[in-house]
Amino acid sequence: MPEDSLRHRAHADAIVERASEQLRALLVELADDIEPFPEFPGSFFTYGIEVEPPAGAGAERGCVVLAEDGELYELQVGLDPEELASGDASAMRQELRVPLEGLTPTEYVAYAYNAVRAAAEYVEAKAEASR
Repeated sequence: MPEDSLRHRAHADAIVERASEQLRALLVELADDIEPFPEFPGSFFTYGIEVEPPAGAGAERGCVVLAEDGELYELQVGLDPEELASGDASAMRQELRVPLEGLTPTEYVAYAYNAVRAAAEYVEAKAEASR
């Protein structure tokens, strides 16, 4: 019986890993189809589509975006200390897209699924607005 349990768990892990790989490829395809890629609301320099965190995700990550390369990033907005003396608001603003790393395949699947939904909703809304 314990061998069956281990076998089932390994099978489930393989399924999740395969889903993760397929979603990664789908996100790249979706991002390639969005032209032009939208500016992230409220940003000066960043293009991206906001991705809602999966249910039960902790607050350890900030705003997650799908970028034009099909990858997921945490958007970090702050001030560039080297530009503070300039007084120019746009020069002082720092927008960083930090790759979403360290996710387990299960976590990635949840984020990627939400990213697919967000991208599809964006495309549908854009098509509806052009009618």
